[in-house]
Amino acid sequence: MSKSLYISEKPSVAQEFLKALKLNAKKHDGYMEADTAIVTWCVGHLVTMSYPESYDASLKRWTLETLPFLPNEFLYEVIPNVSKQFNIVKQLLNRDDVDKIYVCTDSGREGEYIYRLVDQMAGVPDSKEKRRVWIDSQTEEEILRGIREAKELSDYDNLSDAAYLRAKEDYLMGINFSRVLTLKYGQSVSNFLKSEKRAAISVGRVMTCVLGMVVRREREIRAFVKTPFYRVVSTFSLSGKEFDGEFRAVEGSKYYNTPMLYKENGFKERIYAEKLIEELSVNQPIKAVIESIEKKKENKNPPLLFNLAELQNECSKLFKISPDETLKVTQELYEKKLVTYPRTDARVLSTAVSKEIHKNLSGLRNYMHAKDFASEILENGSYKGIAKSRYVNDKQITDHYAIIPTGQGFGAFQSLNNHAKNVYETIVRRFLSIFYPPAVYQKISIVSQIEQEKFFSNFKIIVDEGYLKVTKNSFDKRNQDVNSQAPQSSDSANKNDISDKGDNSEESNDKVDLDLINLIKNLKKGMEIDVQGLAIKEGETSPPKRYNSGSMILAMENAGQLIEDEELRAQIKGSGIGTSATRAEILNKLCKIEYLSLNKKTQIITPTKLGEMIFDVVNASIKSLLNPELTASWEKGLTYVSEGNITKDEYMLKLEGFVSRMTVGVKNLNNQSYLRNGFEAIAENYQK
Repeated sequence: MSKSLYISEKPSVAQEFLKALKLNAKKHDGYMEADTAIVTWCVGHLVTMSYPESYDASLKRWTLETLPFLPNEFLYEVIPNVSKQFNIVKQLLNRDDVDKIYVCTDSGREGEYIYRLVDQMAGVPDSKEKRRVWIDSQTEEEILRGIREAKELSDYDNLSDAAYLRAKEDYLMGINFSRVLTLKYGQSVSNFLKSEKRAAISVGRVMTCVLGMVVRREREIRAFVKTPFYRVVSTFSLSGKEFDGEFRAVEGSKYYNTPMLYKENGFKERIYAEKLIEELSVNQPIKAVIESIEKKKENKNPPLLFNLAELQNECSKLFKISPDETLKVTQELYEKKLVTYPRTDARVLSTAVSKEIHKNLSGLRNYMHAKDFASEILENGSYKGIAKSRYVNDKQITDHYAIIPTGQGFGAFQSLNNHAKNVYETIVRRFLSIFYPPAVYQKISIVSQIEQEKFFSNFKIIVDEGYLKVTKNSFDKRNQDVNSQAPQSSDSANKNDISDKGDNSEESNDKVDLDLINLIKNLKKGMEIDVQGLAIKEGETSPPKRYNSGSMILAMENAGQLIEDEELRAQIKGSGIGTSATRAEILNKLCKIEYLSLNKKTQIITPTKLGEMIFDVVNASIKSLLNPELTASWEKGLTYVSEGNITKDEYMLKLEGFVSRMTVGVKNLNNQSYLRNGFEAIAENYQK
C-alpha cells in the first residue's frame, strides 16, 4: 500500500500536522507512521556546506597561495550531531512504499533550503511525487488548506536557487575574505592587542556592513561638537490664562537671514536674544496683535500591520528585549497557533485573507484584552471594507502576509510567560486598530506680532480618538487611572502641543486646560492680547543617537537608513540588508565575537575596541563590504533569482568575479603599518 510522507522542519510542527491529519499513528524513533501516511521531521539543518579541507586536505592550512578559493562544484555533508535523524529521514524518503512527499518545512527561503539539501544528500529519485506545503499559520484549518493546495515542488525551483546562492555567497565571501584579511592583517591586530596568537578576522556580506553602520555612528557622535543656541519665548495672557509663543526670524523681521541666527528660531549668542527682548520691551505694557489664526482638522490613520522588523523595533522600545528574543517569542506564539508566520517582510494582508478575516476577529472575542473591540468590529461590520483599504495589497506580499493573531490557540495562552503575553497583546492591538477610523485632531496655529517681530504658537487637540482607544496596552502603567475620554497633553517640547500621542509612544498624563483652549478658539485676527513677559530659553544641538537593537533592525531593513516615517519605509521595502529571518542572528554573532556590545537593559549597541579595529582593516582593504547600498543590492539580486528575473548562473558569475577581484586586491596590498596610527587613535577611546 502506497503512503504519503510529510516532512516538517521541527518535531513540534510534525505533531501539529499529525493532529490536523487526524492520523492514528504509531510512534517510532524519529517518525510516526499510520496506515496511509508517515510524518517525520528535520531538526533545523541536517546538511551543511563542507569546509575547504574536504576538497583538498592542503586547504586546511591558511595560505595566500590557495586564495581565492572558488570550487567548480560545492560539496555538502551531514552535520555530525544530527546524523541519526538524517539517516532516518533518508530511509523514509527512499522507501518503496512512499510515492508522495509533502515538504512541510517553514514556508520561506531558508525552509526551502533545509529540505532541498536533505533531498540532495538522500538521493531521492525524481520519480516520486513531491509537493510543497506553504502555510501562514499552524492552525488545523491552514495546515489542511496547505496540504490540499500544495503545488509541485518544482514550482519553487527559483526560490531554491536563491537559497543555494545565498549560502554560496556567504560561504565564498566568509572563507575568502576572512582568510585573506587574517593572513594580511591578523598579526598586526594581535601585536597591537599584545596577543600571542594571530587574530582571526571574521567578516561577512551582511555582518561587516552592520559593523560599519555602528562604528560610523559612534565616530559621528565622538566628532560632534555641541552648539548652544538661544530662543526667545513670549508668555501671552488671555483672561487670566497663559500660553507661549516662540520668536522666529521670518521675512519682515529685522533679523531675517542675518548671521546672528543659528536657525530662524534661535540666536548663536545670548547677547542677540537679550537685544531682541530689550527692543520689544521699550513700550510698556507690552502688547501683541493676532496676525493670523488657522484652525484645521488632521487625521492620523492606524499604522500598517507588523512585519518582523517592525515588531522587533516595537518590542525593543516597549520591553527592552533584543530582536533575537522577540523572534523566539513570536516563533513560540506561531507554534502555539496564536499568531501567523513571523518571518515576514510584509506589513499588509492578502485579498484572500481579508475575505476570511471575520474568523480571526470572532476568535479574539475569547481574549480578555480584545473581546470588546472584536465584538464592536463584528457588530458594526467595519471589517467588510478592509479589502479596499491600504492594509490589503497583494503586490506588497512575497512569501507571507503581515503578523496577525489567528484568533485561535488560547488553550496554550496560560502557559506563556509575561513577555510572550505582552508581545501577543501588542500584535493583537495593532491588528484591531486597522478596523477603526483615524484619530482626528484639531490643530490651531497662531501668529502674534510684537512690534515688527512674529511669535508662533501651536496647539493640537484630540477631537476623536478613533483607533487610539485600541492602542493603550494593559501592561503600560501610564495608561492606568487615566480617563481615556479626556484629551491629554503630550510630552512635546512645546507645551502648547496638546494631543494624545497614541501608538504606545511616550505621553504625559497632564490634563489639558480646556478653558484655555476655548479662549484660544475665540481669538480673531487683529485682536490685541497682553504679553506677560519675554524670556530666553537656552538649548544646544544634539549628537546623532546610537542605534538600539530595534532601530538597527529597521535600519538593516531599509538599506542602512533609519527611516522613521512608515510611508517612506514602505517605498524602499525590498532593498534591505539581510532578511527578516537572519537580522537578529547577525546582531547576535557580532556581539558573540565581541565586535559589538549590546547593553541588555537599554538595548543600546556600541562598537568594541576590536570591532573598531576590524572596521579600519576592512576600510583599508575591502571597503565595499561596508557599503549598505551595495550589500542590499546583493540581497535584491537574490530576490531577482527567486522571481525568475535573472538566472542562477548569471548571479554566480557576478559573485565569483567580485570575490576574486576583492581577494586578489587584498593580496597585493602592503598597508599594514599604515593601520597602526588608526589603532592607536581607537585605543584612546577605550582607556579605562
